[in-house]
This record gives sequence, structure tokens and C-alpha cells, in this order.
Amino acid sequence: MSTKTTRVATDVGGTFTDLVVFETDTATGQSQIRTAKSDTTPPDYEKGVLDVLEKGGVDPAAIDFLAHGTTVVINALTERKGVKVGLITTQGFRDTLEIARGNRPDFFNLHYRKPAPFVPRHLRRELPGRMTYKGEERAPLDLSPLPAIIADFKAEGVAAIAICFLHSYANPTHEQAALDEVRRLWPEVSAVASHQITREWREYERTNTAVLSAYVQPVAERYLQRLDDGLKSRGFTGSPYIMQSNCGVDSLQAVSRIPITMVESGPASGFWGAAELGKLIGEPNVIALDIGGTTAKCSLIENGQIKIMTDYWIERDRTSAGYPIMVPVVDLVEIGNGGGSIAWVDDYGKLHVGPQSAGAQPGPAAYGRGGTEATTTDANLRLGRINPDYFCGGEVAADMAAVETAIRAVGDRLGVDADEAARGIIRIANNNMVNALKLVSLNRGFDPRDFTLVAFGGGGAMHAVALAQELGVKRVVVPAGASVFSAWGMMMSDLRRDYFVTNLADLVPDNAATIETLFAETEDRARAQFEAEGVAGDKVSFLRFGKFRYQNQEHTTEVLLDDGAITPERVAAIEAAFHETYEREYTYRLDAPVEMVGIHLVAAAEIGKLTVAERPLGDDDPSPAVKGARQVDFALEGEHEAIIYDGEKLQPGMVFEGPAIVEDPGTTIVIHPGSRAKMDGHGNIIIDIAG
Repeated sequence: MSTKTTRVATDVGGTFTDLVVFETDTATGQSQIRTAKSDTTPPDYEKGVLDVLEKGGVDPAAIDFLAHGTTVVINALTERKGVKVGLITTQGFRDTLEIARGNRPDFFNLHYRKPAPFVPRHLRRELPGRMTYKGEERAPLDLSPLPAIIADFKAEGVAAIAICFLHSYANPTHEQAALDEVRRLWPEVSAVASHQITREWREYERTNTAVLSAYVQPVAERYLQRLDDGLKSRGFTGSPYIMQSNCGVDSLQAVSRIPITMVESGPASGFWGAAELGKLIGEPNVIALDIGGTTAKCSLIENGQIKIMTDYWIERDRTSAGYPIMVPVVDLVEIGNGGGSIAWVDDYGKLHVGPQSAGAQPGPAAYGRGGTEATTTDANLRLGRINPDYFCGGEVAADMAAVETAIRAVGDRLGVDADEAARGIIRIANNNMVNALKLVSLNRGFDPRDFTLVAFGGGGAMHAVALAQELGVKRVVVPAGASVFSAWGMMMSDLRRDYFVTNLADLVPDNAATIETLFAETEDRARAQFEAEGVAGDKVSFLRFGKFRYQNQEHTTEVLLDDGAITPERVAAIEAAFHETYEREYTYRLDAPVEMVGIHLVAAAEIGKLTVAERPLGDDDPSPAVKGARQVDFALEGEHEAIIYDGEKLQPGMVFEGPAIVEDPGTTIVIHPGSRAKMDGHGNIIIDIAG
């Protein structure tokens, strides 16, 4: 009988599909960690997952636990590869989806046009019936027009139906009745109602969320089914857990019903991993930075807690209002700056990096697959920061002639040589990333000097020290297995669901019982859902947040509530916490009454979360890991001879100074002059920044 347990996580990114494997001997407690990468394979993303399992030498029949993160939902949305959707809504409100919001970003553009809704007007239909904001029936629901609506939808080729009624967050019975009737009249159609996704108010955001969920549901269901079938055909006997945007995992069956919840599943797992790593090494305040092939993403973690929000938009930029998705998503900032980001010069002779990306095909010029445009990766190669003889862990022969041609073309446009062009590309890319890091820290009332930067992804460690120097951050942590850290984060995730419920109540002692009842009822609902899926109610833990605002304000501020029942005596302390949180974010507070707009309840249950053992520290002499030395251009600090270390030979306790380069199969760690690095007992590289 085998005493070995095998836990696997796979993460589908824009360029690569990552694999992390933990094999633990239950008799000795010793673990072995393996990682692998393979190309992402759109549109058949499951092929990339099966490929990377094969490449990593994993027998699916031996897997005890499998977690999976994917970009399939966000790709279906941004590439418009969903299905035709029909919308059923309250009489008089079919145009809510098109009216949208008036706070457009390009305010002074007289030719501005709103983004086109995902459902054209002729496929938006209405039913009589009305609820009030208190959840009381104002007019009964009339389902008699529904057969004709269904007939029209069939004739139009509709493949999914979204249902969203006014005030269904307060009382979903009308939506439930309509959903049941749709399924009775047309059992084959994919259908979703807004109350299944969110119980928050704001009719436009809720309607758009239901529509986008319906839009991707058949695509996601097919993908998850193909993945499940592919794994089972190779002997896997369990069921995969799917990473959610809220930093938790959920069952494949639950996600298939509402796949919109995994819209940002890949980034979420990395940020959750950063939070768990911070707790592990005694650094609870963390700025997490994930630099991949296509994008850079960052998030701020305070006191070990990741911030989850529902004010999430896709395709929102300075010229477009984008589309809201009201599901729990980790609070992050994402920019189009990764290793494959293309450097280009505009008509005014100004250098830019991104947001266009070379992707996996053809990839940067260095890949030798026909790419001709210079990227951040090419610039790092040109400056000696990446070893061309150990490119992609030695699996790819870097085409340095193509790199030279691509970089020189940028330099010619700028009127400088190739070296200066490469330095410019790195400095522009770093500047873009610094601005993103400021958005999650300074712009929200946090001083980055009070935080540790945890950098991961294929490119995170290459830029982290330079970014920390710019922001005044004193310490950088590069996790073990940084290039596949998002997959590692899935191993640390709980089975988690977030419940948001809108319920207006003044924050006064007399309403304490009402607020406590709302939390208690929501906790009972969460326990019932977990128990229905075989998770014992006593295994479920809760975190309570309140969403508060000053009376007559539009938006809310979320506050973590201490454990224990909400009593009249606790109301003053809750109000004080709100004032403090509000002032930190907006720099002022008001002498005005406070009201609760709703609650946010986090329900979680451990499903065999990975435990990480710490190895004892050894000799501080790093010489056994030295590979050699080479000239490296550090951009702002100029050229220096850097000691090159083999990342696989670095052992806990080893200490070394910059200028240095650590070469790992999945990433390159650039340690600037004056900085000091140390290997800890978990295999992380801790870099203390000079100055």
C-alpha cells in the first residue's frame, strides 16, 4: 500500500500553463516538490493542462488532490467568444443594460460612445411583476408571456438566458419562479438568475453580471467537462477543485453552475499564496506583485487579510467605461506589462512598453519563432540580466541575432544605440509597474515603506528590487518556485464562498439585533450549502465584514468586524473602526450619522490545505552555488560584474551581496548592487534593499 500522497495544482496563464506537484511520504512526513511549464494551448486550454501533467511526470491516477486555475472565462469575455444571450427582466427596465452609468471616463469627448451591451435590444424581454426595495411584492409576477418569449429566443438562436428582476436582491422569489418556468419550457437551455450570483443592489451592475455569466456559461461548462473527461480518461478518480476570483477554491460542479466567479482565478491564487507566505515568514503586511508573460498584477495585503471587492470591471480604461461584474474578486490592479510586452515608438518619438504583447506565439524575438518586435524579455537578454545560454531554464536556445535586430530597430526610431534602447525599455516597463504598485498602496492611504514586496511570476524577480528601490520598500521576498507561485497558492486555499447581502440599517444600538440576525441567517444558509456538498457544518469558519457609509453617500467602505455577536454595546466600536478606515482611505472623516448598507460574510472550510515544513539553516557560505560571473547592465546603476548563482544549489542559510544574478529554471532573480540576499528555511530568497 502506497504511503505517498500527491497534490497537484495547475494554472493556465496567457503564455504558459504552470504545474506544481507536492509528493508527501505520510510515513516520514517528508515532501518533494516538482514544477513544470508548458505552452498554453488556446482555444483547447485543457490540452495544455494535460500536456504539463505529462511533462511533469505526473500520473493522473496517483493524484489525491487537484486544484486548477484558468483564464478561460476572462478570455471568452475579452475575445467575445461566448454565446448569444437573451435577457428577461422587469417590465419597463429592458434598457437598464444600455443606459448603464453616466460616470464615463472620457468625459470631455463629444464623440464618446458607451460600450455596446452584450445583449441587443431585440433580445431583451420583459415580464410584469414588481418587488419593492424591502422585498415586498408590489405587483404579482405574470409568467403568461414567457412561452412566446422562449419561442422567439429559439428562433433567434439564443443559447443562454439571463434573468434579472428589480429588487431581487431583497426577495428572489419572482426570479426563482421565472427560472423554474424557463427550465420547464426549455430544459436544454443554459439559464442563470441574478440572485444565484449576487444579493447586492445596483440594477445595472447586477443585470450585466447575470448577462455576462450567461454569456460564458456554456463555454466554461464545456471546458470544465472536457478537462474532467480528459483527467478521468487518464485515470484520475477524484474531482478537480477550481480556483475562484475570491482566493478560494470551489467544486467543479458548483463552478459549472456559475462560472463567472472564476473570472480572475489565476491572479487570485497568487495573491492568496502571497498572504499565506507572509504569515509563514512573519510578514503580514505585503504588496504582492505577479509579472507574467502578458501582464503585471499587484495587490495589497494588510495584516494577512486579502481585500475582496465586488466593484470589478473588465475592459475599463481611460477611454471606455467597460463592463461591471458584481462577483467577489480580489482587489487588484492589472496592467499590460509582462515579459512579452512589446516596445514601440509613437509618431512623436516617445518610447512605450505594452500593453500589446507577443504572447506565446510568436513570443519575444528571443524565442526564435518569428517574433520581430522587441519585448521586455529581449531587453533583459540584451543587458545580460538573463543568460542566453540558460534561457527558459535551458529549454530554449535564445535567438540573440533576432534580439539584436529587434532592439536596434527601436534604437533607430529613438536615435540611440541598442544598449540605450534596451535600458530605456527596462526603465519604461519598471515605471509602468511602479505606477500600478502606487495605485494599490499610496492611492489607498498606505505607505509602501511599511510593506514587504513579494514578487513572483516568470518576470517578478527580475524587476522587484528596482521597483522596491523606487518605492522605498526595504525588503523583497522571492518565493521558492516563484515562476509557478500562483499554482502553489492554490495548494494553500480553502473551500471558500463570499456572501454579500444588501440591507439598509442605521448604525445605532437599537439596530444591533437586526444586523446580528442578518449575519446569523446568512451563516445558516452558508452552512446548509456546505453540508449539501458533504462538508460538515462544524468545519466551516466565518469572517464578518460590514459595508458602511455616511448617510446620503453613494458608496461604501468595508470594515472587518471582530468575532462575536453584534450587540448594542459593540456598535460604538464598530462605528469608530469605520471612521478610522474611511479616514485612512479618503484623508478625512465626517461628523455625520453612519449607516450599514449590507454585509459581507466569508465562509471557508479547509480541504487538506498544504502544510509547509521549515528546513534548518546551514552554512552562510554561498560559494557551492556559484556558477561564474558576467557583466550585467542594471540600467540606473550602470554595468557591474555580477556573481551568478545556481538557484537549485542555494541552501537555507546562504547569504550573498549584490550585484548578483540567481538563475532558476523558471525565473531570473536580479539583485542590484548594495542589496543583501539570504535563503530562508522555506527556500525563499529574502532581499534587504540597499539604503
